Amino acid sequence: MKNKIVKSDQEWQEQLSPEQFRIARQQGTEPAFTGKYYAHKEPGIYHCTCCGAALFSSKEKFDSGSGWPSYWKPIDEQSVTSHTDQSHGMTRVEVRCANCEAHLGHVFEDGPPPTGLRYCINSAVLDFKKSK
Repeated sequence: MKNKIVKSDQEWQEQLSPEQFRIARQQGTEPAFTGKYYAHKEPGIYHCTCCGAALFSSKEKFDSGSGWPSYWKPIDEQSVTSHTDQSHGMTRVEVRCANCEAHLGHVFEDGPPPTGLRYCINSAVLDFKKSK
Protein backbone atom coordinates (compact mmCIF):
# COMPACT_ATOMS: atom_id res chain seq x y z
CA MET A 1 0.00 0.00 0.00
CA LYS A 2 1.06 3.57 -0.64
CA ASN A 3 2.04 5.97 2.12
CA LYS A 4 -0.96 7.13 4.09
CA ILE A 5 -2.30 10.57 3.25
CA VAL A 6 -2.20 12.90 6.23
CA LYS A 7 -3.55 16.45 6.09
CA SER A 8 -4.60 19.03 8.64
CA ASP A 9 -8.28 19.79 9.21
CA GLN A 10 -7.73 23.09 7.41
CA GLU A 11 -6.32 21.32 4.35
CA TRP A 12 -9.26 18.90 4.30
CA GLN A 13 -11.74 21.79 4.66
CA GLU A 14 -10.17 23.51 1.66
CA GLN A 15 -10.50 20.33 -0.42
CA LEU A 16 -13.94 19.06 0.65
CA SER A 17 -17.45 20.48 0.76
CA PRO A 18 -18.81 21.16 4.27
CA GLU A 19 -20.92 17.98 4.09
CA GLN A 20 -18.01 15.86 2.89
CA PHE A 21 -15.79 17.24 5.66
CA ARG A 22 -18.44 16.63 8.34
CA ILE A 23 -18.89 13.02 7.26
CA ALA A 24 -15.37 12.01 6.21
CA ARG A 25 -13.31 13.84 8.80
CA GLN A 26 -15.76 14.20 11.72
CA GLN A 27 -17.49 10.78 11.53
CA GLY A 28 -20.85 12.19 10.49
CA THR A 29 -23.57 10.60 8.40
CA GLU A 30 -26.02 11.70 5.74
CA PRO A 31 -29.76 11.21 6.19
CA ALA A 32 -31.07 7.85 4.96
CA PHE A 33 -32.39 7.69 1.39
CA THR A 34 -30.82 11.05 0.44
CA GLY A 35 -27.37 10.15 -0.91
CA LYS A 36 -26.69 10.40 -4.64
CA TYR A 37 -25.52 6.77 -4.85
CA TYR A 38 -28.23 5.13 -2.76
CA ALA A 39 -30.21 3.87 -5.78
CA HIS A 40 -27.35 4.20 -8.28
CA LYS A 41 -27.14 1.24 -10.70
CA GLU A 42 -24.42 2.05 -13.27
CA PRO A 43 -21.42 -0.31 -13.59
CA GLY A 44 -18.17 1.09 -12.26
CA ILE A 45 -15.98 1.77 -9.25
CA TYR A 46 -16.68 3.91 -6.17
CA HIS A 47 -13.62 5.87 -4.99
CA CYS A 48 -12.81 7.79 -1.81
CA THR A 49 -13.73 11.44 -2.31
CA CYS A 50 -10.81 12.49 -0.10
CA CYS A 51 -7.92 10.63 -1.73
CA GLY A 52 -9.26 8.88 -4.84
CA ALA A 53 -8.55 5.33 -3.63
CA ALA A 54 -10.75 2.63 -5.19
CA LEU A 55 -13.07 1.31 -2.46
CA PHE A 56 -16.08 -0.59 -3.82
CA SER A 57 -17.26 -2.07 -7.12
CA SER A 58 -20.80 -1.86 -8.45
CA LYS A 59 -20.56 -5.66 -8.86
CA GLU A 60 -20.79 -6.02 -5.09
CA LYS A 61 -23.44 -3.32 -4.53
CA PHE A 62 -26.91 -4.40 -3.42
CA ASP A 63 -30.16 -2.83 -2.26
CA SER A 64 -30.18 -3.36 1.49
CA GLY A 65 -33.22 -1.18 2.13
CA SER A 66 -31.16 0.70 4.74
CA GLY A 67 -31.13 4.06 2.93
CA TRP A 68 -27.39 4.06 2.16
CA PRO A 69 -25.36 2.49 -0.64
CA SER A 70 -24.51 -1.02 0.50
CA TYR A 71 -21.84 -3.47 -0.63
CA TRP A 72 -21.12 -7.03 0.46
CA LYS A 73 -17.35 -6.55 0.21
CA PRO A 74 -14.77 -3.85 -0.55
CA ILE A 75 -12.92 -3.87 -3.87
CA ASP A 76 -9.83 -5.14 -2.03
CA GLU A 77 -9.48 -6.25 1.59
CA GLN A 78 -6.65 -3.72 1.99
CA SER A 79 -8.73 -0.74 0.78
CA VAL A 80 -10.68 -0.25 4.02
CA THR A 81 -10.00 -0.63 7.73
CA SER A 82 -12.43 -1.41 10.54
CA HIS A 83 -12.59 0.20 13.99
CA THR A 84 -14.86 -0.17 17.01
CA ASP A 85 -17.32 2.74 17.23
CA GLN A 86 -19.13 3.20 20.54
CA SER A 87 -20.79 6.52 19.74
CA HIS A 88 -24.54 7.09 19.94
CA GLY A 89 -24.96 4.62 22.81
CA MET A 90 -24.24 1.51 20.74
CA THR A 91 -21.29 -0.56 19.57
CA ARG A 92 -20.76 -0.72 15.80
CA VAL A 93 -17.88 -1.37 13.42
CA GLU A 94 -16.78 1.82 11.66
CA VAL A 95 -15.26 1.56 8.18
CA ARG A 96 -12.51 3.96 7.06
CA CYS A 97 -10.48 4.42 3.90
CA ALA A 98 -7.17 2.67 4.51
CA ASN A 99 -5.33 5.32 2.51
CA CYS A 100 -6.50 8.53 4.21
CA GLU A 101 -8.56 7.42 7.25
CA ALA A 102 -11.76 9.02 5.91
CA HIS A 103 -14.87 7.82 7.75
CA LEU A 104 -16.97 5.95 5.19
CA GLY A 105 -19.75 4.36 7.23
CA HIS A 106 -20.22 1.09 9.09
CA VAL A 107 -20.18 -2.64 8.39
CA PHE A 108 -22.85 -5.00 9.73
CA GLU A 109 -23.18 -8.79 9.73
CA ASP A 110 -26.60 -8.91 8.07
CA GLY A 111 -25.58 -8.81 4.40
CA PRO A 112 -26.06 -11.31 1.60
CA PRO A 113 -23.88 -14.31 0.72
CA PRO A 114 -21.12 -14.98 0.13
CA THR A 115 -19.72 -12.72 2.89
CA GLY A 116 -22.81 -12.04 5.00
CA LEU A 117 -21.57 -8.46 5.38
CA ARG A 118 -23.27 -5.13 4.66
CA TYR A 119 -20.90 -2.21 4.18
CA CYS A 120 -23.28 0.72 4.69
CA ILE A 121 -21.47 3.71 3.14
CA ASN A 122 -22.26 7.44 2.90
CA SER A 123 -22.61 8.69 -0.69
CA ALA A 124 -20.96 12.00 0.23
CA VAL A 125 -17.60 10.27 0.72
CA LEU A 126 -17.72 8.48 -2.63
CA ASP A 127 -16.84 9.48 -6.18
CA PHE A 128 -18.09 7.15 -8.91
CA LYS A 129 -16.17 6.32 -12.07
CA LYS A 130 -18.22 4.54 -14.73
CA SER A 131 -16.77 1.42 -16.38
CA LYS A 132 -15.85 1.84 -20.02
